[in-house]
Amino acid sequence: MRETIVIDTDPGQDDAVALLLAFASRDRLDLKAITTVAGNVPVAQSTANALRIRDLARVDDIPVHRGAEAPLIVPLETAEFVCGPDGLAGAGLPAPASEAAPGHAVDAIIAICRAAPGEGITLCPLGPLTNLALAFRLAPDILPKVRRIALMGGAIGLGNITPAAEFNAYVDPHAAAVVFGCGRPIVMFGLGVTLQAIASHAQIARIGALGNAAGKAVHGMLTRPRPGGLGSDGHPLHDPCVVAYLLWPELFEGRDCYVTVETGDGPLRGRTTIDWNGRLKREPNADVVASVKAPELFERLIERLATLP
Repeated sequence: MRETIVIDTDPGQDDAVALLLAFASRDRLDLKAITTVAGNVPVAQSTANALRIRDLARVDDIPVHRGAEAPLIVPLETAEFVCGPDGLAGAGLPAPASEAAPGHAVDAIIAICRAAPGEGITLCPLGPLTNLALAFRLAPDILPKVRRIALMGGAIGLGNITPAAEFNAYVDPHAAAVVFGCGRPIVMFGLGVTLQAIASHAQIARIGALGNAAGKAVHGMLTRPRPGGLGSDGHPLHDPCVVAYLLWPELFEGRDCYVTVETGDGPLRGRTTIDWNGRLKREPNADVVASVKAPELFERLIERLATLP
């Protein structure tokens, strides 16, 4: 049986690869919608990017809904210095040939959750958690329909946008606090695991040699020049870990922990404090993933990408 999901995203190169993996895995994943949020780039650009990726995969039956333009409280900070001016540097994709679906992303999340089948829906946020937080606050009745939330965000160690914080949690810490406090099962993919998800040079070359448009775009994104100081010598694929986990959970390991998010406007803003050893004696609110079998992940990813146009 396919798992029913929504992907909430701010593409971003690694978001693009995550979407392509989901498009290539429709035998396993019933992707009801893509919802966009401001994060790596402003929401108008993140929406255009989601459409460009959908066009690349020649998928026209999955709606893209434009979402929140700014975090709940703090001003928006974006990451063009990493992703490039359009967020998808290296992909070589044209402007979108399709349009976003009518209706706000938050309304779409609420409607899809309310209509979800009995086993519920899995929400897969890959960017700041603004849309999810708004949906949970506006329509708390949807929470029982949320089977689980598999999210990329946070860090058990050093951050990547500040010493303390990972980018998604930093951009909208108040939304992250809402989501981690929502009471539904959460699987957290922080920097501790996603920085392990680095393809080898040989694997990246194989992606470029697939002979399809998707492989060419992914190869271009993974080999583009990148600014230094980001905690890795290669190109970590943070967001694809979320989709890969839904497909191949055996490749990942972690443990249940209590996680809090710092919302104060200081040097710790967006810091996720993860009680790895249970010192606080609090009920865990997230399965914090800590390791991934990266070579196997990329072998399976390449197999899936090969099936795309």
